Amino acid sequence: MRKNRLLYLLVFLFTACTSSQIQQTIDSVNDAIGSSGTGLTSEDVSNALKQALKQGTIKGTNEASELNGYFGNPLIKIPFPEEIEKVETRLRSVGLDKPVDDFILSMNRAAEKAAIEAKPIFINAITSMTIQDAWNILKGEDDAATKYLRRTTYDQLVGKFQPPIHNSLEDVNATKYYSDVASAYNKIPFVEPVEVNLDKYVTEKAIDGLFELIRKEEANIRENPIARTTDLMKRVFSQQ
Repeated sequence: MRKNRLLYLLVFLFTACTSSQIQQTIDSVNDAIGSSGTGLTSEDVSNALKQALKQGTIKGTNEASELNGYFGNPLIKIPFPEEIEKVETRLRSVGLDKPVDDFILSMNRAAEKAAIEAKPIFINAITSMTIQDAWNILKGEDDAATKYLRRTTYDQLVGKFQPPIHNSLEDVNATKYYSDVASAYNKIPFVEPVEVNLDKYVTEKAIDGLFELIRKEEANIRENPIARTTDLMKRVFSQQ
């Protein structure tokens, strides 16, 4: 039983036990990690988690950067700006569906072009994780890793995304489409003119979409710890 204690800890952590169960399990194996007969150490566990997170973030950024990565995924598709939803409603009501649809498609295409920029930022944040960071994530909530990445990378992502988002918005004519949409709306009698910071809106939505994909993958890793694994992960979870 003693040599299996580390496995039990990992299983508990990845299957979202209550905080008290996790803490009890940690307390029971802290003195056995280095001598349990498994050959696994805290560093092994930390590295296994890092590898799993790298797989998750790479998968997420690759998925988002594909054609229709945003536009074809209802989970992260970038909608008409919420703060001016009245514009979409009014334009569609007068038969101007095409400029609205073109605008929405162009925003999502811009996000797809920029998504790949996130990969090295995520990888750097994961590589820089300490063993304590890893344990905090393992002891945390189901989306603890996603929250860690958001906390440590968000500002960098905004800075990295804004230039390609701006260029992509120009390349796919989103800026023009927005101008056309806003112009058409503003010409309607008695409406209040609208304006939105398109670069900021698409950048924030694109980043939110990436974190949603990572959150989904983190949940999958916690529920199915053997489904996506490296050799180290296989070794960690094979001690049963």
